[in-house]
Amino acid sequence: MTEAIANHIEYFASFAHTAPLLFFFFIFLFMTIESSFIPFPSEVVMIPAGFLIWRYPLTSSHVLDVLIVVAIGLCGSMAGAYINYFLSKFLGRPVLHTLLRKYGKFILMSEQSLDRAEEIFREYGEVVTFISRLLPAIRQLISIPAGLSHMNLFRFSLFTALGAGLWTAVLTLLGVWFGRSVGDMTYLEMIEKGKAIIQEHYLWIFAGCGVLLVGYIMVHRAIMGSHKKKAAAPESGSGEA
Repeated sequence: MTEAIANHIEYFASFAHTAPLLFFFFIFLFMTIESSFIPFPSEVVMIPAGFLIWRYPLTSSHVLDVLIVVAIGLCGSMAGAYINYFLSKFLGRPVLHTLLRKYGKFILMSEQSLDRAEEIFREYGEVVTFISRLLPAIRQLISIPAGLSHMNLFRFSLFTALGAGLWTAVLTLLGVWFGRSVGDMTYLEMIEKGKAIIQEHYLWIFAGCGVLLVGYIMVHRAIMGSHKKKAAAPESGSGEA
């Protein structure tokens, strides 16, 4: 499956120079699909995209090219996540399970995989929508239990954007590294080598996630604490009067 997708991506990548807007559209489209009900590896999209923008700059700045591609990949990931979230919220669990039972094999999704995603969501809470964006197989599915549980849309968007943004940036920068340091290679070789490097360094990726998560929790608690103090101040003032 990966080889077939890589061949299609290689064809679409040929539009990078002649039609950059079309190239950007394909990145958005494939990342939307990758993040929704038809899962396939995001590595086959973002790693080649990073490679191409280094070898064949789209603007006068490599940094700007990277930011543009990461932003487009993130927008695609968010679009796919919203598809899962709102469809799940609208359909509900019984209908969704019935549909998966009948048609799940056509979109490579099973009831068992959905049950596992729901189990993870219930066990670890809303923050798992951030962590799961870095996990194969569960990455696309975690938006479904978030929708089924009617998770707050702002919090869902925040956690999903943080996780998807980090993952998209890692893949894009890996492609940039290939463009800088590696000679000619096929798209399939690039993707397979990229997967191997990511697996070797997953520990560091999760360590970075942990730092971000702790930072978020500290900021969140500080903000909530200040709100509570402000809310309690008038009450104590009125009591003294």
